[in-house]
Amino acid sequence: MNQQPNNPLHGLTLEKIVTQLHERYGWDGLYYRIKVNCFNNDPSIKSSLKFLRKTQWARDKVVTWSTKFTQPS
Repeated sequence: MNQQPNNPLHGLTLEKIVTQLHERYGWDGLYYRIKVNCFNNDPSIKSSLKFLRKTQWARDKVVTWSTKFTQPS
């Protein structure tokens, strides 16, 4: 496997990113920080992933916010 030391998302799946953000901030906190309705309207990991996988702009917002405001674990 290639090492990618400058890629903070290397090895992280969208599911892991959403799960970590949910554990850290909760649904209300996620919606407050990232205005995407999948975090506000009857949220769950499964429904959020379904929406984010189909909606590039929303996925980009989550990934961008995640890389800016979270520390690698």
